[in-house]
Amino acid sequence: MTHYKLTYFDVHGGRAESIRLAFHLGNIPFEDERWSFPEFGQKRDALRFRCVPVLEIDGAAVTQSNALNRYVGRLAGLYPEDVLQALYCDEAMDAVEDIANQVVRTFGLKGDAMREAREALAKGPLQQLIRGIDELLTRGGGEYFADGRLTVADLKVFVQVRSLMKGQLDHIPTTYVADLAPSLAKHCERIAADPRVVAYYAARS
Repeated sequence: MTHYKLTYFDVHGGRAESIRLAFHLGNIPFEDERWSFPEFGQKRDALRFRCVPVLEIDGAAVTQSNALNRYVGRLAGLYPEDVLQALYCDEAMDAVEDIANQVVRTFGLKGDAMREAREALAKGPLQQLIRGIDELLTRGGGEYFADGRLTVADLKVFVQVRSLMKGQLDHIPTTYVADLAPSLAKHCERIAADPRVVAYYAARS
């Protein structure tokens, strides 16, 4: 039996959370290694790209979060076989990466500098990206992003939107997504209510 070991920060969210969820929804056993931020600082130089997540498959390390989403998504039956639907799935996941890249630029800022950066983010790039992702959801039929069913794209968008709605980014109102893209907020609530997702977070609360 293949041994999977996923290494990421000890947080609910971020780039590995949709991968963890895909493993869980697919009933695929994996070792969930979680590092503290100081631990990451000590170990990052030994990593291929000095970043996580890293997935070890029988000891062989693979990186890049969306590549891992696709791989685990295929294992779990959560990635489209149709090439166009797969493209739609990838587009949504890459849009979430664009959000992450914008947000990470504000990390480490303090006080007014952070507030001003986050407010500018909310009025500019984040607004455009949220609206764009909402358009992708509409294209998919309003409930899912691709294939007319739950895929890793839904999981990845859910993780990002959930973090915004839970107020995990200072100076971004918890109502931000609901005010800007109500259907995207409802999508997040629907995924959060999936019994498998509820069980995943209940086990890690």
